[in-house]
Amino acid sequence: MDAADLGAIGLTLKLATLTTLILLVLGTPLAWWLARTASVWRTPLRALLALPLVLPPTVIGFYLLVLMGPHGAIGQLTRSLGLGGLPFTFPGLVLASVLYSLPFVVQALVSAFESIGSRPLEVAATLRCSPWSTFLYVVLPLSRSGYLTASVMGFAHTMGEFGVVLMIGGNIPDKTRVVSVQIYDHVDAMEYGQAHWLSAGMLVFSFVILLLLYLFNSSDKQK
Repeated sequence: MDAADLGAIGLTLKLATLTTLILLVLGTPLAWWLARTASVWRTPLRALLALPLVLPPTVIGFYLLVLMGPHGAIGQLTRSLGLGGLPFTFPGLVLASVLYSLPFVVQALVSAFESIGSRPLEVAATLRCSPWSTFLYVVLPLSRSGYLTASVMGFAHTMGEFGVVLMIGGNIPDKTRVVSVQIYDHVDAMEYGQAHWLSAGMLVFSFVILLLLYLFNSSDKQK
């Protein structure tokens, strides 16, 4: 591997880590509301959040590019705040990755929260626990496997992004060129040996991280 490959790997790990942390912070209250609410907006919102699962990445990337552009709502907001434009920047990649990987985190957390049921919450209420204490000391421990699944899926999905990150970030070395784009560049240049190294690394990484996740969840259920 050369310096460009290592730079792409480092940037991808940075992007995946930051995206996962943001998704956990934003996804927790959203997933909790979806799991507990009886609002008529619950189903339409879940459908909206699941769009990245079925839409082509280029469609999502195109509309994000329009929104982040100088005439888009996000672009006008960032420029008015003195932050400049987001397309072809690392912050733009982070925003696109958060939106694109959101369903992988939220769905896992919703499933975890729904599996808890209402009984533990009722018991906590009878002990006069505040809503925050109940969530912190009852819900979070019972949702441990859900948070692990959400973290792994969000991280792994961000690591493997291609279409969205290419349209939003382009192909700028050490700034927006992630591993998937680097592999594409190697193939385009007929550098199949280097493409094999990066692709095999991604394949092994994805298999190992999913294997460990399934082993943990299986052992957790047996306890």
